[in-house]
Amino acid sequence: MAGPLHGVRIVEFAALGPAPMAAMILADLGAEMVRIDRARDDAAKPASDLFDPALDVLGRSRRIVALDLKRAEDRAQALALIARADAVIEGLRPGAMDRLGLGPEVCLGVNPRLVYGRMTGWGQTGPLASAAGHDINYLSLSGALHAIGEAGGRPVPPLNLVADGGGGAMLLAVGLLAALVEARGSGRGQVVDAAMTDGAALMTSMIHTLRAMGQWTDRRGDNLLDGGAPYYGCYRCADDGWIALGAIEDRFYALLLDKAGLTDPAFLDRSDRTRWPLLRERLEAVFATRSRAEWCALLEGSDACVSPVLSLSEAPDHPHNRARGTFVELGGVTQPAPAPRFDRTPCPPPRPPTPPETAAAILADWTAAAMG
Repeated sequence: MAGPLHGVRIVEFAALGPAPMAAMILADLGAEMVRIDRARDDAAKPASDLFDPALDVLGRSRRIVALDLKRAEDRAQALALIARADAVIEGLRPGAMDRLGLGPEVCLGVNPRLVYGRMTGWGQTGPLASAAGHDINYLSLSGALHAIGEAGGRPVPPLNLVADGGGGAMLLAVGLLAALVEARGSGRGQVVDAAMTDGAALMTSMIHTLRAMGQWTDRRGDNLLDGGAPYYGCYRCADDGWIALGAIEDRFYALLLDKAGLTDPAFLDRSDRTRWPLLRERLEAVFATRSRAEWCALLEGSDACVSPVLSLSEAPDHPHNRARGTFVELGGVTQPAPAPRFDRTPCPPPRPPTPPETAAAILADWTAAAMG
């Protein structure tokens, strides 16, 4: 099992958040990933400043080199790796890599086919490009954060899934793959400018479609997909567990009513938005009569579109996730498995983080692979 990216070599400069996640995704798909960590005087300190390397899910399936990029000889080692690589990933503020002497101009100078991926919050240009920020800031500027939360309440950050994850890591991975495909034809590399605020905005494309059709307002909790519709939301059960209901289509909603035994005509008319609050109250009362397990036994797996709201500790044990191998255990840490699935070139099993190596050892391996 080598994965569809077998043979692709990527050098990653250590960073936080979306850059290592993009690198993990590409490593999961079979790319040979080498991460350059900052050399430390205190070897006991983790290179990331935040995560214990032994427990860092985002750091899996890498080879690691520790270099002090302020030293000319260490920069030369980094450039030697880059000269043999297909792509670079960096996630520092605009200009930081250039000041180190490892910006795109220098790196493409030693490797004209190189794809140079840059991951930032605000992008390489624009009035906010040099400002600090985090997922919540990039998400707020995209318009997405304003739309998430209960009616009349404050905007609710959806963890760091939208800007760091979808709008950052996924967008960078897609951009790198697109540029790698283009480079195979043109023989020329290029810079990929992936900004989390751009990516978060891109993820709202369907919502902009609904707005253009007059089917979305700027009021939180007032729309089809933001919890405003009573047939698309979460309900508390008798045991304080929660179920998620997504019966959008008429036939799915009709099946929900049938299987739940809801014959009261009050449940039938759901098109009148003024009645949504009352219908939600009725559904809240219904779902509060049984435990989560009882509702799942009755409705889960049917076209009623009902599923349990699982905690992070519960999700790996769900029968569907177990059957698909959605989670794996690596180094004693339960974590998501590589995705998506490939029938002919399946992803290799993820590997736990490894101790740092020397750049010379990795270059020797790459040279040997190229020769034979």
